Amino acid sequence: MASDPKVPISPYETKKNPIEEDYDIGDVLGSGTFSEVKLGTLKSTGEKFAVKIMEKEENNPRKKEIIDIEIEILKRVNHTHVVKLTDIYETKTHYYLVLQLITGGELFDRIVELVHYSEKDASEIVKKIVLGVQHLHTKSIVHRDLKPENLLLSSKEPDANVLITDFGLSAILPDGERLYRAVGTPGYLAPEVLETLDTGDGYKHEVDLWGVGVIMYILLCGFPPFYGDDDDEVYDKICDGFFEYPSPYWDDISDDAKDLIDHLLVLDPAKRFSSEDVLNHRWIANNTRTEVLQGTIAELKKFNARRKLRKGIFSVIAMQKLTKGFKIAGAANPPPKSRRQFSKAVVTSAEGIINQEEKKEE
Repeated sequence: MASDPKVPISPYETKKNPIEEDYDIGDVLGSGTFSEVKLGTLKSTGEKFAVKIMEKEENNPRKKEIIDIEIEILKRVNHTHVVKLTDIYETKTHYYLVLQLITGGELFDRIVELVHYSEKDASEIVKKIVLGVQHLHTKSIVHRDLKPENLLLSSKEPDANVLITDFGLSAILPDGERLYRAVGTPGYLAPEVLETLDTGDGYKHEVDLWGVGVIMYILLCGFPPFYGDDDDEVYDKICDGFFEYPSPYWDDISDDAKDLIDHLLVLDPAKRFSSEDVLNHRWIANNTRTEVLQGTIAELKKFNARRKLRKGIFSVIAMQKLTKGFKIAGAANPPPKSRRQFSKAVVTSAEGIINQEEKKEE
């Protein structure tokens, strides 16, 4: 199976002076595979930011490529519904990315706290996500991992912006090129990503609109369209395009909403709605349904709890594997020949991409 296309990375316009001259660096806010995030306060104004600290990894070309692509993506984007990069500082060993400080938490956590949640509310959320996705695509960026965990709110205010975050699995897609690496999160993967493992045909930006369709489905009923006892069963259903609108959960959801989902969860990416199609659809452009979706809120609370529990369990398993020297994720080599093996080949983290490349060289 071919790898994703190599992308020329433009030189960073970085500040060479120590970041501590301009910012007070505070407590750790979080950490990832290749980075640590700390609170930064701009000395001249008191404004607060998130400072992402990344080692340069000059001696590890695979890690360096992933870091370079993430920085390049952050440099390209500038949109209300995408996390914003403000500054880059550089030392001999590290990059310091000064990012918008996001304080509102996860979107789904906010929704389950609402007393009033309607189709109109869901429509406005989907519109914001799609506007962000549309911007990414105009910048030749494919996110590849749209899911609830990567949709955050800019602040705790009621009118906070929805922000697309986490570009660890994202890619830059030059015109005329295709992507080939099977990356993403089970349940949100587009069928062409999975089929690429068999066919090697690759995929393009349409995968993000499939992800939007999955998120929209969950927003309206509180559970995902594709589910099963294990990831391979989920992948089977995705590749078959099999999903339903079961009663009673969908009884009060409008036909317009179902029509839009039907145009997003389409197996053929050429026939799938584009961002522009979504924004022009009547469910987005002219939604007036304000009836409270009481049942949806109840199901979303259950979904949110299961999602967080599953994330915690995987974190424990991942740590156990790391301490034993095993790889967390990676692609099978050679590519699998049947759907039942897809789960062995899907990469769910940036670390998995590195493991995949190492596997090829063994």
